[in-house]
Amino acid sequence: MATKTNADGRTRGSVQIFIVAGLCCFFYILGAWQRSGFGKGDSIALEITKTKADCNIIPSLSFESHHAGEAGKIDESESKPKVFEPCHPRYTDYTPCQDQKRAMTFPRENMNYRERHCPPEEEKLHCLIPAPKGYVTPFPWPKSRDYVPYANAPYKSLTVEKAVQNWIQYEGNVFRFPGGGTQFPQGADKYIDQLASVIPIKNGTVRTALDTGCGVASWGAYLLSRNVIAMSFAPRDSHEAQVQFALERGVPAVIGVLGSIKLPYPSRAFDMAHCSRCLIQWGANDGKYLMEVDRVLRPGGYWVLSGPPINWKINYKAWQRPKEDLEEEQRKIEEVAKLLCWEKKSEKGEIAIWQKRVNSDSCRNRQDDSRATFCNSNEDDVWYKKMEGCITPYPDVNNPDEVAGGELKPFPERLHAVPPRISSGLVPGVSVETYQEDNNKWKKHVNAYRRINKLIDSGRYRNIMDMNAGLGGFAAALTSPKQWVMNVVPTIAEKNTLGVVYERGLIGIYHDWCEGFSTYPRTYDLIHAHGLFSLYNGKCNWEDILLEMDRILRPEGAVIFRDEVDVLIKVKKIVGGMRWDTKMVDHEDGPLVPEKVLVAVKQYWVGNSTSA
Repeated sequence: MATKTNADGRTRGSVQIFIVAGLCCFFYILGAWQRSGFGKGDSIALEITKTKADCNIIPSLSFESHHAGEAGKIDESESKPKVFEPCHPRYTDYTPCQDQKRAMTFPRENMNYRERHCPPEEEKLHCLIPAPKGYVTPFPWPKSRDYVPYANAPYKSLTVEKAVQNWIQYEGNVFRFPGGGTQFPQGADKYIDQLASVIPIKNGTVRTALDTGCGVASWGAYLLSRNVIAMSFAPRDSHEAQVQFALERGVPAVIGVLGSIKLPYPSRAFDMAHCSRCLIQWGANDGKYLMEVDRVLRPGGYWVLSGPPINWKINYKAWQRPKEDLEEEQRKIEEVAKLLCWEKKSEKGEIAIWQKRVNSDSCRNRQDDSRATFCNSNEDDVWYKKMEGCITPYPDVNNPDEVAGGELKPFPERLHAVPPRISSGLVPGVSVETYQEDNNKWKKHVNAYRRINKLIDSGRYRNIMDMNAGLGGFAAALTSPKQWVMNVVPTIAEKNTLGVVYERGLIGIYHDWCEGFSTYPRTYDLIHAHGLFSLYNGKCNWEDILLEMDRILRPEGAVIFRDEVDVLIKVKKIVGGMRWDTKMVDHEDGPLVPEKVLVAVKQYWVGNSTSA
């Protein structure tokens, strides 16, 4: 009897040990599952992993251009998202922060009315901006440089107003851009050849350029063949749709103006700045506008001014302006340029070229000039900051031949070289090692994107935006003559990295995504948003950001979101009511990584149309 009792006790003990061990294993697996983020809405990614040898290939999401595609099937098991209706067709070209009616309520002094004035919360649109009837996918580059479908931007006024200057011509159902401009009616190429006789454009020394008052951006369009990328800007004014035409052509441009607010670019960003009859009063306001150009111009960079008042003694009759006015205008420009310590390199015909000194050692005389007031504020703190009538100081140097701020490699070597802002420790928390690690990471991410979307390298996506660009790794990994990237550094980002982006030979802009971007609708083919919604969590309404993305994305354009899975599930639900088709896929390192990728394609539809 005692033997049987002992046996029962041993049996119960074994069972208890087995149960405890089983529970330990269960909770260990459960904890690993919770930490990974897998299982929180990742059924799509899991299904792709099961059914495809390459888990990054998406079988049912089409990126091709097709104007009669089916709407994505709705999973009835999910809660239905809020449906966003189309806006009225009158909003086809709506630009929220440069709305024409709102602009006219602001003062005209210093072009204030042409600056950004965003709608208050109660006036924001909560609908989808429609494409115009007949809208089609733009021509691929380089054909798009010369031709734009009429239906995409149906405005003929410039064909009449600028007919003699060869800006734009209307031919059947397309606009043709012969490459002319107000100062180069014979074509931008010949004009750039003139500049290249003074400025080292061919050898990669000049890579980034700023075009103020750009028109339809023909100067920037023709610089691209010389491996120079220009950030062009012009206001939304009586020259209807000039920036829209530039972007339809596949040329970087934003709506902007030199007014009372600093330009949304970092100091020492551009190798060259340009004004071709841009109608900016450079000598006004004690030279404030030239001082702002000096801030964004790199040491050793060039400023080009063509048109009035250059060589006024010969041209004043043709310009139909009093020679006294022109003489005074040029005198003021020369005076400010001298104060800035720029060296005049050339004045020939109607073109004058100045060069900024490489450091302050050659400008010691201006230290004693009572007119030389130097700025004390953070030179890169520019968002909605008033333009100052002061000179931005050069960074310190150790010898008279050193380039202030650091010398840059010629492009394309510049793209992957360590930027001076990083090697000198000006970006807190970013070392040479972390910069190189970031480059390697983005090469890996972009290779995964190429497996997801086979069209990335095909030329289908010309205008690309990175909404949270960081160090510019995404753009650097993508770089191709078929595409360009607008690198946006959010104003609330932890690190101010836009200066690094420019030192790599890339372009970009500061922006707060709680507001509308300074562009027309339907101007980007592909948008990349890495960590953007985590960054803006609690800062503003995600719906507003997503509706703005929809506004600037072309029909049948694509979006790549990369973020934590919980964030992407919420984003996916919102865009479910926006006529986008979406799929979620795993991180390229596998399903246990909590960061996921959500890819989307905007359906094709136009105003007064309900079908996709």
